[in-house]
Amino acid sequence: MALGRYTRVDGRKSSNYCSTVTVVVFVALCLVGVWMMSSPSDTASENLDLPEEKQKTDIKPEEVKQEEVKPEEVKQEEVKQDEVKDNNESPAQQFEDNPGDLPEDATKGDTNVKSENMNETPSEEKKEEVKKEDNKGETNEEVKEENLESKKEDGSEETKTEGDGNDSGEKKESEEYSSENEKKSEQSSSEAQNEKKEGDIESDDGNKKQEGDVKELGSQEVFPSGAQSELLNESATQNGSFSTQAAESKNEKEAQKSSTQQEEYAWKICNTTAGPDYIPCLDNWDAIHHLRSTKHYEHRERHCPAEPPTCLVPLPEGYKRPVEWPKSREKIWYANVPHTKLVQIKGHQNWVKVSGEYLTFPGGGTQFKNGALHYIDFIEQVLPDIAWGKQSRVVLDVGCGVASFGGFLFDKDVLTMSLAPKDEHEAQVQFALERGIPAISAVMGTQRLPFPGIVFDVVHCARCRVPWHIEGGKLLLELNRVLRPGGYFVWSATPVYQTLEEDVGIWNAMSKLTEQMCWKLVKKERDEVNKIGVAIYQKPLSNECYEQRSQNEPPLCEQSDDRNAAWNIPLQACMHKVPEGETERGSHWPELWSARLEKTPYWLTSTQVGVYGKPAPEDFSADYEHWKRVVSLSYLNGMGISWSDVRNVMDMRAVYGGFAAALRDLKIWVMNVVTVDSPDTLPIIYERGLFGIYHDWCESFNTYPRSYDLLHADHLFSKIKQKCNMPALVAEVDRILRPKGKIIVRDKVEIINELERMFKSMHWEIRMTYSKDKEGLLCAQKTMWRPDEVETLKYAIM
Repeated sequence: MALGRYTRVDGRKSSNYCSTVTVVVFVALCLVGVWMMSSPSDTASENLDLPEEKQKTDIKPEEVKQEEVKPEEVKQEEVKQDEVKDNNESPAQQFEDNPGDLPEDATKGDTNVKSENMNETPSEEKKEEVKKEDNKGETNEEVKEENLESKKEDGSEETKTEGDGNDSGEKKESEEYSSENEKKSEQSSSEAQNEKKEGDIESDDGNKKQEGDVKELGSQEVFPSGAQSELLNESATQNGSFSTQAAESKNEKEAQKSSTQQEEYAWKICNTTAGPDYIPCLDNWDAIHHLRSTKHYEHRERHCPAEPPTCLVPLPEGYKRPVEWPKSREKIWYANVPHTKLVQIKGHQNWVKVSGEYLTFPGGGTQFKNGALHYIDFIEQVLPDIAWGKQSRVVLDVGCGVASFGGFLFDKDVLTMSLAPKDEHEAQVQFALERGIPAISAVMGTQRLPFPGIVFDVVHCARCRVPWHIEGGKLLLELNRVLRPGGYFVWSATPVYQTLEEDVGIWNAMSKLTEQMCWKLVKKERDEVNKIGVAIYQKPLSNECYEQRSQNEPPLCEQSDDRNAAWNIPLQACMHKVPEGETERGSHWPELWSARLEKTPYWLTSTQVGVYGKPAPEDFSADYEHWKRVVSLSYLNGMGISWSDVRNVMDMRAVYGGFAAALRDLKIWVMNVVTVDSPDTLPIIYERGLFGIYHDWCESFNTYPRSYDLLHADHLFSKIKQKCNMPALVAEVDRILRPKGKIIVRDKVEIINELERMFKSMHWEIRMTYSKDKEGLLCAQKTMWRPDEVETLKYAIM
């Protein structure tokens, strides 16, 4: 039996006393049990008349024997009422997060009340309970669970993970006793235990909850049982009901280690040239200064430091909570992004202007001075088949500027991945994110973009000065890699409509290149309102054109070249063949939006094994149902989150995109991150009409500080801890999360406990913690706190 942790003060001396007390209590409770069993039958009749919940919560003599609780705890337990599910409920219900299972505080919206403060037991009473616990030496697991959250009087925490590690001899003796007691109690209380579903929450009539209850209580979805529990296990190895000795020993060693080591975290503030806008992998000036060439924008690519920083990025002076969407599309606080260079450079082109304490965005850009919506409508008028929000759902906007194009495509139910480098056009991606528009800092240089092949329905480029035609068309061929067969490339740069010598030369070169690539120019029109022109190309749906070319230029890629390989892969000037097999991904256009969100992709077959071990189509459906229940029954109503304040969301470890799909009805967008060492399910996410990116969380993410309102991490930290620096990831979470933003973590209980300590050391508010059966849930909120001590990162100094 795994033992909860508590601190002993009397060492070995308590063992004899413990045995004496145990025997006395055992005999006394046996006598009580005999008396209750011989009580008049009318007592049983009275019990039958009680409500079902009350009957289930009455403590039987056998249960008292098992628990050996203190008299005051027995009295308290007798007045508790359990929310017990019916034994006949379906297995699917075992997967649900029940809002009734959540702490009362968690349902009150965004307040400053933390779930850990819900313990209303006076401090003196808690001190007395801890003292009695130490003297008695009780080892019953349920008693220890109630004390997992108890605090020492001086304010320090007691360890909440499993194992003791203080006195090995005493621990062994208590384990033997607990094991024997547990065996007896299993026989006598099996009927009562069968009446309670795993994960049900206990609450007393006075709506008071002990901190230990809050820590140990969990919804059925957090702590699943039954046939679908494998959805939280990504291991394909089947061990049945039996653990392995290696796993048991490893877990015990880790538990003992964590019980004796309370790591202290002393955070410092990062001193860098970039200051509040620091992006570690893009602001590594030491690496940039040692580059042999910058011809291909190598200095704008990722150059991550050998050791990721563990310091915290400072806040801009006067930082305020961001303007809520959709008002944020029109204006943002100047203090949050205090940059005027882009205003000076592009002010006459309707990109961004300064208006008092705001930065305003007139809705235009270089190519759509009269508004992005007019420009978007013009494209659809020119080519009705593009069908925004139906046929075309996922768009890549290259050289996005401040991302007004993607920002207004939301009105058409289109999701746009906006992309621009961190360059002399200062803070353009930061402006986009502050406005609530999806964007990443990236450049088309020497490496592939971090997306799978053939996933974007449309690729757009408005006046982007990318030299598509040079070096064999290498950069345009990268767009060909990520563009879906039959998808469109929308190009509205000056070579499309101007007759200057340079523009004419570029147009001719592009015309030759696109013809060799078998791209068909379907439309070329001029917008008389904006005084610009648009050229729209379509990628072929078959390989027929490739096979009929007189010259293999640009060449077809080798058959061994994986179009989906995209993490640190050099660009190549070649084309991949179009998939044509009936079950090949990309051979058919997805269902129209929004049917594609829920329908299993046609190329997932029953012969494939899904991430969770089921046949892939079943795996996909089970994951979606799982997250729909979690989101609707717990996240939306029971986490204390005001979703009207949430706009930018990241799922730090997405699998099939079920979490994002479950949030589809909210006015938010979700960046789905598929880690590079996990199953490559990102193509499935795009097939559903969602988007995402590959990433390695041992490195920094390509985004500005304070980009996201909500982060979601499902069993991410336990995986990261096995291979890289966990405090560095926590510092990265702090970097990309906005002040007052929240993170939801689902992970192993020891990880939850460690994260709680780390977040508290950063002065974050712990909104909620659950733990049961070694699984846990944590919701924390970032504050405005910054440390006083400074750490200078020499590699980040220009």
